[in-house]
Amino acid sequence: MASRSPPAAARSAPRIALALAGGGPLGAVHEIGALCALEEALPGLDFTALNAYVGVSAGAFVAAGLANGMTPRQMCAAFIDGGGTDDLIDPSLFTQPAWREYRRRLRRVPSLLGRLGWQLLGGELPLVNALAELGGALPTGLFDNQAMQAHLQQVFSAPGRHDDFRRLRRPLVVVATDLDTGEAAPFGLPGWDDTPISRAVIASAALPGLYPPVTIGGRHYVDGALKKTMHASVLLDQGQDLLICLNPLVPFDASMRLAEPAEGDRRGPRPTSHEGRIPHLAAAGLPAVMSQTFRTLIHSRLELGMRGYAATHPECDILLLEPDHHDPALYRAGTFSYSRRRELAEHAYQQTRRLLRARCAELAPIFAEHAVPLDLDLLFRERRLLPKLALRRSGNDLAERTHQVLDQLEARIRALDPALVDRRAYPR
Repeated sequence: MASRSPPAAARSAPRIALALAGGGPLGAVHEIGALCALEEALPGLDFTALNAYVGVSAGAFVAAGLANGMTPRQMCAAFIDGGGTDDLIDPSLFTQPAWREYRRRLRRVPSLLGRLGWQLLGGELPLVNALAELGGALPTGLFDNQAMQAHLQQVFSAPGRHDDFRRLRRPLVVVATDLDTGEAAPFGLPGWDDTPISRAVIASAALPGLYPPVTIGGRHYVDGALKKTMHASVLLDQGQDLLICLNPLVPFDASMRLAEPAEGDRRGPRPTSHEGRIPHLAAAGLPAVMSQTFRTLIHSRLELGMRGYAATHPECDILLLEPDHHDPALYRAGTFSYSRRRELAEHAYQQTRRLLRARCAELAPIFAEHAVPLDLDLLFRERRLLPKLALRRSGNDLAERTHQVLDQLEARIRALDPALVDRRAYPR
């Protein structure tokens, strides 16, 4: 999806910004893999020196790393391919029990039971309402997020990095949601920039039910995706020329996608296939139904927001990059998957490269307008994100290599005479 602005005069320093949505640890893995592909394909663009960044939930981790000078490759080496104290995200810290929250709630049980007992004996409170009142003894989250904040604080305290929004070289906005008002909290903007970046990030990622709300300035904050999926408007309102948006969480389309026939092919459109296709989500049971419901709700808001951004900010080119909705690999993995991070990062890297190749006729002029060339020669070469990764071979390899050869041939033809290529094959 791309929103085109009216033709503009060449600018000496185009304002290019990045917006990253959430999606759990899987979302962070996908965004890092996609950013590595973009970093290679756009050699004139330094993703650690963009005009501004906004991150929501898992995207807040990645955006904060970029704003602190951590390149996509560095984040990949630390989070995906290696380990150590410089890991931007340490998944082991996501599942530490919230013992302090458990103890705090347990201390309320005696007084709560005593008060409810007197009310029940006096006939002041129906039994059903009394059971509802006992909900006050339940913890507000299963896992602790304080250890993750301490870890991020250590990472952002390394030489050349900062845990203070005001000391960053480039503006960073981390969006959370005020639990008591439902309003967005844009940490990093003026008036919201005195909170440590590490605390703002864990507030933005505090998914209700899994993590307790994060207290900042006497108020309680939870996941920023509760209000909006992307929150790109906080950057657009500052004035941008090009906004790149990454959204890793999409609803899965279980239908067979039809590929357009080649010229002269009389067989008509043919279904494309992905290994491990899921024909019917209902057959997978309640978890699959709930996952699809959540993804669809989140994505419908994103689609609505993107249409609004195109109407309210026509001066800015807006590019939305997402996973293939027909691809079951990311859907099967689950948003909290980590054990398959290498495979999924490689998958995101290759999928982003395929997307850029398929849309190069549309995207190359947009990037060129903002003084960022799209490196087609590199994009059409076979490359790996993680060379040591032993990817599983499948029956689709021959088809994929055939597609790569045809893509390369088409790129060469386009370079000779763009009129020979049907631009309808590259929809916006």
